[in-house]
Amino acid sequence: MVSHSTNTARMLSLTAALLPLLAQLPSAAAQEWPILDTGLTDAVQWDHYSFIVEGKRIYVFGGEMHPFRLPVPELWQDIAQKTKALGFNTFSFYTNWFFHNPHPNETDFENAAHDISRLLEFTKEAGLFTAVRPGPYVNAELNAGGFPLWVTTGAYGELRDDNSSYTAAWTPYQDRMAQIVAPFQIHKNGTVISYQLENEYGEQWLNSRTKTPNEPAINYMIELHENARRNGIEVPTTHNSPNLNDFSWSKDQDTVGAGGNVDILGLDNYPLCWSCDQSECTGVSNDYNLVEYYSWFQRNTPSVPSLMPEFQGGRYNPLDGDAGQCLEPMGPEFRNLFYRHNIDQKVTAQILYTLFGGTNWGWMAAPFIATSYDYAAPIAEDRTLRDSWYETKSLALFTRVAEDLREADRVGNSTSYSTNPAVVATELRNSKTGGAFYNARHANSVTGEPVSFKLHVETSLGNLTIPQKEGEIELNAREAKIVPTDFRFSGQKLIYSTAEVFTYVELDGKPTLALWVPDGEGGEFFLEGKGNISATASPSDGVKFHQDSHGLIVNFANQTGTTIVDTDAARFILLGRTDAWKTFAPVLTPDPHAPVDETILVQGPHLVRTASVEGDTLALTGDTSEETTIQVFASASVKTITWNGEPLETTATSHGSLTAALSGPADFTLPSLSELDWKASSSLPEIATNYTLSPKVWKLANSSTTPSQFTDATKPYLYIDALGFHVGHHIYRATFTGPASAIFLALQGGTGFGWSAYLNGRFLHAEPGSSELEATNATIPLPTNSTLLGENTLVILMDNSGHEQRAEALEIRGITNATLIGNEGGFASWHVAGTAGEAEGKTLDPVRGVYNEGGLLGERLGWHLPGFDDGAWEAGSPSDGFSGASVRFYRAKVELDVPEGHDAAVHFTMSATGSQQVRALLFVNGYQFGRFRPHVSTATDFPVPPGVLDFAGVNEIVVAVWAQQEEGAQVELGWEVQGLVRSGLDTRFDGEYLRPGWREERLGYA
Repeated sequence: MVSHSTNTARMLSLTAALLPLLAQLPSAAAQEWPILDTGLTDAVQWDHYSFIVEGKRIYVFGGEMHPFRLPVPELWQDIAQKTKALGFNTFSFYTNWFFHNPHPNETDFENAAHDISRLLEFTKEAGLFTAVRPGPYVNAELNAGGFPLWVTTGAYGELRDDNSSYTAAWTPYQDRMAQIVAPFQIHKNGTVISYQLENEYGEQWLNSRTKTPNEPAINYMIELHENARRNGIEVPTTHNSPNLNDFSWSKDQDTVGAGGNVDILGLDNYPLCWSCDQSECTGVSNDYNLVEYYSWFQRNTPSVPSLMPEFQGGRYNPLDGDAGQCLEPMGPEFRNLFYRHNIDQKVTAQILYTLFGGTNWGWMAAPFIATSYDYAAPIAEDRTLRDSWYETKSLALFTRVAEDLREADRVGNSTSYSTNPAVVATELRNSKTGGAFYNARHANSVTGEPVSFKLHVETSLGNLTIPQKEGEIELNAREAKIVPTDFRFSGQKLIYSTAEVFTYVELDGKPTLALWVPDGEGGEFFLEGKGNISATASPSDGVKFHQDSHGLIVNFANQTGTTIVDTDAARFILLGRTDAWKTFAPVLTPDPHAPVDETILVQGPHLVRTASVEGDTLALTGDTSEETTIQVFASASVKTITWNGEPLETTATSHGSLTAALSGPADFTLPSLSELDWKASSSLPEIATNYTLSPKVWKLANSSTTPSQFTDATKPYLYIDALGFHVGHHIYRATFTGPASAIFLALQGGTGFGWSAYLNGRFLHAEPGSSELEATNATIPLPTNSTLLGENTLVILMDNSGHEQRAEALEIRGITNATLIGNEGGFASWHVAGTAGEAEGKTLDPVRGVYNEGGLLGERLGWHLPGFDDGAWEAGSPSDGFSGASVRFYRAKVELDVPEGHDAAVHFTMSATGSQQVRALLFVNGYQFGRFRPHVSTATDFPVPPGVLDFAGVNEIVVAVWAQQEEGAQVELGWEVQGLVRSGLDTRFDGEYLRPGWREERLGYA
């Protein structure tokens, strides 16, 4: 994903002044394009037009999720099912190198959320093509962009090149990834159709104009390609260009034989900026300016499909951002206009980044964002469905059945298609079948002013201006409409339809085609046929039939709800937007091609997850958010319907469907956290002068050399990553002899980090940090009589907010300058403590993994873990607070009993009164799922999923509070259910394996 770089997208306001774009664009139809494959399998082929999978052209419409941001594999199935229900046919995902490779030559693809094979099984079961993106570098607003933090020391070179040490570092991870993915390829009993090498790596050319090769980058890409092939990857390799000015790794562009190219190069784009803070991008705004992509693809990748591995599915919220500023511009209007615009640009493969964002739990995030990775995505962080999900579904289901779209040329773009100069349309036409699609929108894409118009189209019956009978086509918002002509469906043909095609299915040999319009609008469609075609409408209000020598024209007005139009040849379902949102087309088999004769239509529920038929029984699973009526259009052989395993009392309708009542969710409330039996304990003994250092915990810092390029620092070097500690809190402990007048300290911990200093057990100074600073320093005067004639102990507690991305990942974390003033002897020794086990090079908690915990005493001793015995602790809650600049842990247990057959979106909240300089961590059953820093970040809301929470058992809640002021700190903790559905998803599953408890070995890390 692109972030923190210059946006070079060329924006088009698409005003009338810009629109003398050629009415007739050069057509590619005259050229014969070869069908290509990898030479290893023909199960996935491609050409200029589209992907061809198992001999069938497909329109790739998909979404991205990150399994490492949802550490509950059972919920990956939930996201896969919601991806399929959306009408998407493709599931894309990054993997995270550090998550799977916590130490050199140590990989983990087995423990809990590290087991990627489970995700590949879920996408296969859901019937989704799968695009795998293993990096090794992925960006993704991750800590160091997903680099293992052990490669950020400088010992592995500049990274992302052919440096032998860097190659040796990534090879074990890439080996295992490819070996795991290989059996899941589409021709190996799986659904994987592509494998991405690297990420937004536009480094092929030293000079792109002269085609001067960048040999280290090319060698790197060649090594990645050879690694994938050597480990069994036979499907096409892909890559994603970061912007419109880049074209590295395209075979079409590599006219000098430089090498390193992938099979299919795509383009990433975020027209509204990848961040909710648009100052991070240049030349973009929320004004809905559209971007011209067509020429980029025709110039740079003409022999392959126009692929967008990442198109804007949302955007991240920076540390101090307002969540509202993310959501509003990314609502249904954006989805409607921009995704149709991609079709306008002849894109036949678009994947949303992200469809589901998830959570930056632990210390996973890059420094500039907080715990949430909600991303304003169609599926929210808590897995609830937004309106944008439903709006996207209406287009995705269309692309699933629009066969002619997969081999269409862009033959025209002009206002002359419309009777209203305020409307522009693009014509896409399949030269082999004659089927066409007219994508109409406001000429000025910024405006959402209502306009109406008729459209000039070319059909098999000649040139027509439509609608022919009554009314006009309307655009009542910032939206677009795709008007098909000569649309083929199950042996029938629409000459045209001014209502958009929603989808169609074939039931008992007869097609049922659904059309939709925004609520209150009308439409007209022309069904080809000979002689009079009998037709009925239910309800019939506003529906008019016009017999024509070539078929039947149906005109309808003021559509809301659902209208059934039945003819001899086909059944039509006319939908207003509201009913379209709640209409689903589940597939009865796991075939990702979604055959129309293995698909049914279901109306009414909040979500339909799965459908299958056995005998005369149709088994449906899904969710309801309220009491509703379900209507099912299926084969006449279906006599019985079950919903989430329970039989329904069905009623047959006059138009051949079955209806039944569905229950909504039961009442459920959470116990009050304030009434729990809270326990408390102090967690900063390291500041005491008589504290004993254990070699299991502390590492001596005594090196006067560093592999880092950042050599300008006091000696010994106090760089955290070089000492083997990488995430969370780190504790420095230094000694010096005799008095001093002051201490100068400079620390670099990433944006939003903070630190506190203590001398001989007493609080000395704190830097609370801000959302603007990644490094801070202070000259700290030492109070009179604060130093001893003998040995003095200086302790510094810092949190590490993570590494920046790309080359900036090599920037150091830790102390860059520590100078005693008024003491010529300087510091005698330095020791550093961090995450338990890291001093020994081992991971104590392989289930939760490398990002979860830092080096606070309470973390090292496992106070955050289920089963820790806090019986000796004193009573106290985070809302009671404490005095003094210190660290305190709070623990409580709470039992949950979420009703069976329900899914709940549980959100924790943290708040603090006044201007407290406080930092707090929220642990739920051992998982760190919230970082609260009110003076740095606006993040106060922290969703926690089932699996981390036990929905049917006892949960252990821990809050670690760090007060950076003598006044101490007080934090309020609450929780609430922000979404509750009766669900076919089992949220009361046995998730004990995800929540390993405290072990006695933790006692050794005091």
